Amino acid sequence: MAPAAVTPGSAPSLSSGPLVGDVVRLEPLALEHVPALREAAADAGTTPFASVPAPDAVEAYVMGSLRRRNSGSYAPFAQIEAATGRAVGHTAYLTPRRMPDGRLYAVEIGSSWLSPAVRGTAINPAAKLLLMTQAFEDWGVVRLDIKTDARNEVARRAIAGTGARFEGVLHAWQPSLAPGEEGRTRDTAMFCVTAGDWPRVKDLLKEKVNRRLAVH
Repeated sequence: MAPAAVTPGSAPSLSSGPLVGDVVRLEPLALEHVPALREAAADAGTTPFASVPAPDAVEAYVMGSLRRRNSGSYAPFAQIEAATGRAVGHTAYLTPRRMPDGRLYAVEIGSSWLSPAVRGTAINPAAKLLLMTQAFEDWGVVRLDIKTDARNEVARRAIAGTGARFEGVLHAWQPSLAPGEEGRTRDTAMFCVTAGDWPRVKDLLKEKVNRRLAVH
């Protein structure tokens, strides 16, 4: 998918159609995904420092994601398990950065969560492979960000496992998503993949997908 055309006085929107793989399919988020995402969130239980919504908040969460998409700077997906066709999580492109002429040069992958039933399977690396392939090979970005609450050791290990490089902790960087911390800021652990890193990361993700498929 090529970057959106730039017209005078406007910025291209961050948008994407479905991304389809053998393990996972990333469908542009829609209200029809709410029932399955509610089930996926119900399985998640309490997840400190993460952005998994409570089951009764999933519809509002999806509506919020769709409103953010209308801004042109957020592209949310439902993560669909290819083997079952069920939605098992959420992910998105966000925080696009562009040159003065409008060309996209960097983007973030975030707002990512999965049902515990599929954590540790090939779904997460397969989804990251789809998202990164489009960003680097179709959109031509030179940098991709992935970040998390600095206290979230589980997420930090998972991000490092994709091959992304840890760059450091950005102190008081953004609003906290942790329950009970509304209105407070958090320290954020920042990781990146650059265009130079991409061949290595691509091979690592493919190997991880194949290894996890062999186990599961």
